[in-house]
Amino acid sequence: MNNPIPLYSTADIREIEQLAAARPNPPNLMEKAGLAAAHITKNKLLSNDKNNLLVLAGPGNNGGDAFVTARYLRAWGFQVTTIFTGDPSKLSQDAKQALQNWLNAGGELHNDIPSSGSWHVIIDGLFGIGLNPDKYPLDEKYQRLIAAVNHMNLPVLALDIPSGLSADNGIAPSTAIKATITATFIGLKPGLLTHDGCEYAGEIILCDLDLDAVSMKSPQSWLLDHSLIKTLLPAPRPANSHKGIFGSVGIIGGASGMVGAALLAGSAALKLGAGRVYLGLLANQPSTVDPAQPELMLRPVDELFELDHLNCLIVGPGLGKEISACLCLEKTLQTSLPVVLDADALNLIAHHSELASALRSRHAPSLLTPHAAEAARLLGTDIATVQNHRIQAAEDLARNFNCLVVLKGAGSICAFPNGHCYFNASGNPGLSSAGTGDVLSGMTGALLAQGLTSENALLLAVYLHGAAADALLETLAGPIGMTASEIIDSARHLLNQWVYGPHARFRYSHAYSIY
Repeated sequence: MNNPIPLYSTADIREIEQLAAARPNPPNLMEKAGLAAAHITKNKLLSNDKNNLLVLAGPGNNGGDAFVTARYLRAWGFQVTTIFTGDPSKLSQDAKQALQNWLNAGGELHNDIPSSGSWHVIIDGLFGIGLNPDKYPLDEKYQRLIAAVNHMNLPVLALDIPSGLSADNGIAPSTAIKATITATFIGLKPGLLTHDGCEYAGEIILCDLDLDAVSMKSPQSWLLDHSLIKTLLPAPRPANSHKGIFGSVGIIGGASGMVGAALLAGSAALKLGAGRVYLGLLANQPSTVDPAQPELMLRPVDELFELDHLNCLIVGPGLGKEISACLCLEKTLQTSLPVVLDADALNLIAHHSELASALRSRHAPSLLTPHAAEAARLLGTDIATVQNHRIQAAEDLARNFNCLVVLKGAGSICAFPNGHCYFNASGNPGLSSAGTGDVLSGMTGALLAQGLTSENALLLAVYLHGAAADALLETLAGPIGMTASEIIDSARHLLNQWVYGPHARFRYSHAYSIY
């Protein structure tokens, strides 16, 4: 993978800062951060007729960054009103110096937002990554201040992270600044990219402050974005090809009343490039053909286990919890095939220890695709605990079950047994509809069948799934009513575009002329 963008926890960032401070000529990181934020504010949020700023400086180093930002913007001719909520005597040495430099430049301080003011842009420097809001909630004074800022409905630049948001787990237990842009420093923080971070961070701009963080601290987490995905794509198809080259997917599910889930997974596998797709449906007297997608081969479940050319199995879409479902899952876990487990397959594993043991002992790749409720069942906890500790939950699942995991939700997290994590940057609320998880399973199976490694297949499927929804967002003018079937076709279009280029011209047929 070509230099994916790393993510760092608060502890990691503190370590990098300490390493930078120990250099013979340590950089003034606060000065660099404030200057970078000032440039972003000037270039992206201000103009000649929008030149009044309200700067919120808090009691820590984030407040120091705000003072530096305010000083530069004032020097550039903008009108700056600064609110300081801290105690000067308790500031760090760097923040004290930033405050003094602001005052020396003619800046003033206010204790609260002036009632008579009028502003065009707000700078949020109340709290940075040191805030741990789930352990130490914001007091009422800050909650009121943040609510007042959000009520103004003005463009907001957050320094490092929106105040009130946890940098490590992306939760905002009480309230948080809703930023238009977040200028984050040194490295990306996980909390910006998952759970509540997706709601509050806005556009994220990384300012590295001239530090090469990777050389100072080896990352364990990375951003799953398009630049990374481009390195994972399957190769263009050769002219001399046949369906066997592109693999065969087996799908087990579709109990009575839930056949559509298996059909969606099958359609996704087919349209994302699998050469052959077989469906073993558990419904009583299942159909033998799907008129809407006759290319799918519907077979009795037992026949799927007799096929010797399958490249992977998907178990779970519409599986149900009957004894027949348990037996199919048990038999699947005994195979040497890569398996994708979703929905009721996960619920059965959570409720039957022998299935959990069989999963842990597998040598072939196992890919789990739980949402928060399924993850909670697998971990023996509740949904709130999973959502408040999404990274830990994903890592625990990968480690406990010796598998690859995508914990679905806003900012889906892909976790591997070796401790590596990837945070997905694609997707939108349109994915919050029935069947989209079945589609993701089918897409993952298709990529496995085409020969991608299990890691690459999961990462590509997760990002493509969200990107397909993002493309539909433009077509539909919003997320309301987006359907799983539409996502399949959008994903097929995007994958072809990424592999062949947007202006590809194909010459698979022989061209000749007779004169």
